[in-house]
Amino acid sequence: MHKEFLMGNAAIARGAIAAGLNVVSGYPGTPSTEVLETAAKTNDGSLYVEWSVNEKAALELGAGAAYSGARTMVTMKQVGLNVASDPLMSLAYIGVKGGMVILVADDPGPISSQTEQDTRHFASFSKLPCFDPSSVQEAYDMIQTAFEFSEKYHTPVLFRPTTRVCHGYASIEVKDESECIKNQPEGFVRDPSKWVIFPRLSYAAHMHIEERNKELSDVFSDSGLNKVCPAKGCKKGIATHGISYTYVSEALEGKENVSVFKVGTPFPFPEKAAVEFLTGLDEVLCIEELDPIIERELTYVCGKYGLSTKIYGKLTGNVKTAGENTCASVAENIADFMGWEKPAKTAADDVPPLPVRPPVLCAGCPHRASFYAVKQAMKGKKSVFCGDIGCYTLGNAMPLDMVDTCLCMGAGVNITQGIGKIEPDTNCFAFVGDSTFFASAITGVVNAVYNQADMTLVVLDNSTTAMTGHQPHPGTGRTMMGQVVDKVNIEQVLRGIGVQTVETVDPLKLEEAVACVKRVSAEKGVKAIIFKSPCAVLIKGKAPAVIDHEKCVNCKKCINSLGCPGLVIKDGKVSIEASLCTGCGLCSQVCPFGAIGGGEDAE
Repeated sequence: MHKEFLMGNAAIARGAIAAGLNVVSGYPGTPSTEVLETAAKTNDGSLYVEWSVNEKAALELGAGAAYSGARTMVTMKQVGLNVASDPLMSLAYIGVKGGMVILVADDPGPISSQTEQDTRHFASFSKLPCFDPSSVQEAYDMIQTAFEFSEKYHTPVLFRPTTRVCHGYASIEVKDESECIKNQPEGFVRDPSKWVIFPRLSYAAHMHIEERNKELSDVFSDSGLNKVCPAKGCKKGIATHGISYTYVSEALEGKENVSVFKVGTPFPFPEKAAVEFLTGLDEVLCIEELDPIIERELTYVCGKYGLSTKIYGKLTGNVKTAGENTCASVAENIADFMGWEKPAKTAADDVPPLPVRPPVLCAGCPHRASFYAVKQAMKGKKSVFCGDIGCYTLGNAMPLDMVDTCLCMGAGVNITQGIGKIEPDTNCFAFVGDSTFFASAITGVVNAVYNQADMTLVVLDNSTTAMTGHQPHPGTGRTMMGQVVDKVNIEQVLRGIGVQTVETVDPLKLEEAVACVKRVSAEKGVKAIIFKSPCAVLIKGKAPAVIDHEKCVNCKKCINSLGCPGLVIKDGKVSIEASLCTGCGLCSQVCPFGAIGGGEDAE
């Protein structure tokens, strides 16, 4: 063993490799992304690593490898599990041969997600064991335990870190290479009675799962994964889990001894350990993220075992019902519960709040030009603009104001069709990024063609998965294994589906882009525009634009139309922030007085 300073996600990847990982697949999504990327960076060639087109594909690939005896890990964020839920529910019945861990990173807050979805619900819904680490060290250790349980009980298991564990750093003990397991998969052994799901098989599997989970509840109680720390003479206790456990520990430091129950396996719930914790206590406060899972379980255990302990938490209004817990909020919750004096304010509490900085498209982002071109082309026409998940969701902000709806990945294409069926006089647009197109929008386009929709698909192709860190996808021509492969051509895919009109244009050539939108949108049926221009972060920019202040009348049209962070006001005049400007040239095309120039290729 030796020590290393690691991010939580890196520790998870390293722990999985130490457990004999053979295959890792996933789809990028904060806060999970770095797990797979770390596995790829530390790959010695014995590990297969894949960014799949979506979470469903990743889970099914992982299942096939696990059927063959491989130890597999599948990574995603909490909303990604919705996409993978179809195979997940059936895989719970079929089971696996090799250990299979499905890592689902939850995002309390939410910090970078659509929802505050709690994956612990999915564990009980799918009847799959769930592991809930509370620190970087525990994440490293626990994922190895998760593989052991998965393989022993022939079931996939869920591993649920949250943002503060995923992105926290710590100096932890890790295994030397000689201590790591080297798993040699047996290979797939044909057995239709095992691997082919039928109603009769599912009934028997369901009975087995229920018995197994009863056993696991007892096993988890005795495994050390769930810790009961009793306190003599104190009739109050605190039940917690995950990162909240570290907040509780900090809040209790130096205080009177309080009984604490740390839940590491929320499903199957460790009833025996819970009874041990509750016995002799009058009141218990549950501190958890996000939903009152532990609170409900302890209430049930009290009823089942005839315990008179009163359970408090989110359901009783003692803990806030949404958002992240913090050291400060947990300390306050505990002080209220214990009747202690509220924590004294620290110097940090007197620091003025940071200025609000709303998210914005980067300077030079081609999506800004794409949105502006469509906006100009459709000026004065009844139109609706359905967005999607990605950097381009930020097109909803003023002054662009070009995202009317955003639900989940790929949904914009179908929402557009629904609006169009009710309002046939509306020009319906669906914006989708290139990565999202491959992940979940293709079926929506097929639906549109088949059902004779009247809509314009706008593919914002910046040749990367930008929002989550520039991961490759089928349109980039490379894989996470370092292979250079044939790009999947979006235009050819659309034509193959049956879209007759498909035009590709550079959105930074504004006049051409506007003309293209006017021309294509005027046609009936399903038609598509591909705005193709690389992500500004990935290319070498041109020299910054410059403003000729003799021509500039300070009308601010460039600022008021585009909202580019490279355009600023200095000393009451419109100016270019040279450190941000990429020289894309969009503002010079918008300026009605020809006052903006430059942007020549940088030396």
